[in-house]
Amino acid sequence: MSKDSAVDMKDVELNELDLEKQPMTAGEVGSGGTEKNGCVKVKVPEEADVKFTGLSKEELMKVAGTPGWVRTRWVLLVLFWLGWLGMLAGAIVIIIQAPRCKPLPKMDWWNEGPIYQVWDVEAYAGAAGLAGLEEKLDSLSQLKVKGLVLGPLHTVQADQPETLDFKSLAPEMGTEQQFENFVGKAHKKGISVVLDVTPNYSGNKPWFNADDVAGTAEKLKEAIPYWIQVGVDGIQVAGFEQVVSEAPAMWENVKEIVQANRTEGEKSRAVIGVTENTSAIDVAALLEGSGVDLLLSGVLKPGQAGSVRAEAIQQLYGSHNQTSLGWSLGSRTEGHLASLVGSKLVRLYQLLLFTLPGTPVFSYGDEIGLVGQNTPYPKMLWDPAEPVEEKNETLKSEREQRLSFRSFFKTLSDLRGKERSLLHGDFLPLHNDTTSLAFLRQWDQSERFIAAVNWGTGPATLRLVSSDLPAEATVKLSTDPDKLVPESSVNLDQLVLEGQQGVLLQFPFAA
Repeated sequence: MSKDSAVDMKDVELNELDLEKQPMTAGEVGSGGTEKNGCVKVKVPEEADVKFTGLSKEELMKVAGTPGWVRTRWVLLVLFWLGWLGMLAGAIVIIIQAPRCKPLPKMDWWNEGPIYQVWDVEAYAGAAGLAGLEEKLDSLSQLKVKGLVLGPLHTVQADQPETLDFKSLAPEMGTEQQFENFVGKAHKKGISVVLDVTPNYSGNKPWFNADDVAGTAEKLKEAIPYWIQVGVDGIQVAGFEQVVSEAPAMWENVKEIVQANRTEGEKSRAVIGVTENTSAIDVAALLEGSGVDLLLSGVLKPGQAGSVRAEAIQQLYGSHNQTSLGWSLGSRTEGHLASLVGSKLVRLYQLLLFTLPGTPVFSYGDEIGLVGQNTPYPKMLWDPAEPVEEKNETLKSEREQRLSFRSFFKTLSDLRGKERSLLHGDFLPLHNDTTSLAFLRQWDQSERFIAAVNWGTGPATLRLVSSDLPAEATVKLSTDPDKLVPESSVNLDQLVLEGQQGVLLQFPFAA
């Protein structure tokens, strides 16, 4: 092959390659007037749309009348009704076999949480009086306080009934308008306000001498409508057994005025009585004859044997509804909780008061273990919310203790408000001796709780054995978490409590 022929053959091959690389656009003419080779478009004819029209009426009637379709319809109808009746029967069986819920008892605001007493507003909130007290409402709300008892705030000179004026606030407290504003803001926080109207609160006898009782009660009767108009939710009276016995008719009038709003759906006002009587029999009689809504007594007074306390608690609970029982340690005349029992037993008595059947009542500062230092009205100690650096080890330790007491108090208050067994459950004694006490709180199908305390100095072994109890229970809260660790399990047939130790145990309801 000649050289020229070889060149021609190469050109042919290159032209063929160029044509293969060009897009195939058959049938189209380029801008240069030449046809371009490429992909060949093939038009596929569209299939005819197929529509499903179903059966016509005539066809449907023909099918519906066939024996096979009639039998099928009857079978489906029977299966539907059998299934429906089966579900209905199953629901009825479940409802019948399911345990019925126990109806909740009627409770008023003074049964729903702790009551907090502030005898001296200046000692609690500072020189600002009612204005300073208003700033402390958030702190009380955090503790789940439901009732705040103030005062007495009225003016009187000790043992001089002629100077008594229930309608006038002591000048250092503030104005009546400030008091009304304070009551309104307390209500917004869910805190009811009770006014202590003990007449001769700074004198020898709460109601002066016997000859003065009727006249004093008459003055109180005239003043109560005024304070109700201001917005107070009740009154508290110390030593009221004196007026109950010496002027019973006048006491009935006072009580009726306070309790006059007992209508459906309206917030009730409370009459709270305070007595220093320690006899369960006398306290029960006073509760029965006075008609008070809540009675605070000296039944739990320190120094009594555990068996005596257990018997008194059982006697009061057995003869009266727990909604009328108030439990407290300390008062305006006796002092604070820590002053009476010592700092080591503050948590133990907090646990006891919160778990007994009734309303726990505390004095201001009991949540932090406040101790009266040669004064019945020690100044409240307020620690900053945020931790601060404290170089003095003594002051640092005291602050940590106050915060620990308050945290324990708050935990108990939260728990009591949430758990029905603690709020209004039945009370069953399990153990008592001279230094220790244990009891069960239970309600319907709710969680069960066992409170056990040992206020003695030595260890105590409690054998809690009953058909209503499991072999073990869980530690919910302990005054000494290093030895009785929360969430750990303990044997109830041999529960060992160290000296001055208390524990709250929990176990589930078993059908």
